[in-house]
Amino acid sequence: MMNIFKVLLCCVGFFTSFSVQASPIRIKDLVEFDGVRSNDLVGYGLVVGLNGTGDGLRNSPFTEEILSNILERLGVNVTGEQFRPKNVAAVLVTASLPPFARAGSPLDVTVSAIGDAKSLLGGTLIMTPLNAADGDIYAVAQGTIIAGGASATGDGASVVQGVPTAGAIPSGATIEREVAFDFAGMTTLRLALRTPDFTTAGRIELAINSDFGRGVAIMLDAGTVELDIDAARMTSPAHVLGRIENIMVEPERRARVVVDQRSGTIVMGDDVRISRVAVSQGNLTLRIQEAPLVSQPNPFSPGETVVVPRTNAEIIDEPGIGLAEVDEGTSLSEVVAGLNALGVAPRDMIDILKSIKASGALHAEFIVR
Repeated sequence: MMNIFKVLLCCVGFFTSFSVQASPIRIKDLVEFDGVRSNDLVGYGLVVGLNGTGDGLRNSPFTEEILSNILERLGVNVTGEQFRPKNVAAVLVTASLPPFARAGSPLDVTVSAIGDAKSLLGGTLIMTPLNAADGDIYAVAQGTIIAGGASATGDGASVVQGVPTAGAIPSGATIEREVAFDFAGMTTLRLALRTPDFTTAGRIELAINSDFGRGVAIMLDAGTVELDIDAARMTSPAHVLGRIENIMVEPERRARVVVDQRSGTIVMGDDVRISRVAVSQGNLTLRIQEAPLVSQPNPFSPGETVVVPRTNAEIIDEPGIGLAEVDEGTSLSEVVAGLNALGVAPRDMIDILKSIKASGALHAEFIVR
């Protein structure tokens, strides 16, 4: 039988499979700590200094409005004035406020045009307040934009590479306000599993209690393990998390088969099993070809040129596999060997796996992307 490496070399698509023994993972890589999360920020601002690639103010009146407001705040009276600069653009500024961020710390921000600006390359973001979901200002952004693309326009053609209407400002915002969160006063703390599983949650509970030598953790459900901070007998919740986050736990994984129909990729987990089943597969190809004929009258004779449609259509029944038996697989290597024995391309293998799953012989979660 062909092994999986031979299939990777000879198939047009990709049939990917791996079998690795589960290894212990740090708890910090398996869970999220309750309350320890980032907060999204957003602001509306103005980019100036563009080389004629800004918003057309006739199509983006909000750009003229914010420009007027900024100039008036700076003491410039533009009431009733008609100005049409081409070097400004209205943008939305977004950032993520990390947990435990302190006032004065820098933040990376992303700037995206919302008008008809062609490029933000070389522009400078004017001081923009960033608000959270509660409406309060938590940071202020300003700086030179690093655009993510380039564009060039000539008299008869233009070329665009990447996305020049979006860019970033590394460390472009400064935190002005901290998120109120009394982490040090917490008496209990929950660990939320990124992939809920009763077995994994039980192992996390057992590992933590074994490390402390007493009942510090208790499993509440498949996705939650609760810590008793007082029972840990440590100085603060931060000391408790610092101790448990590096404890090693062997996670339990579900049996999964993931397929990508666009690329023909198939990925199988180590716990995939298959029952004994018989498979038959064949292909039908429909081919249609247009070959119109032109009927033209003789020179100087009355008549019209007529196009006569002609279509050739045929169905080709390509030879496939006959009724083939796939033996029961008790390990991933046996499952792979049994499927590879069918000798079909990866895209056909996806259809076969769907049918095997529908028949109840594939004992795994089947995910199609």
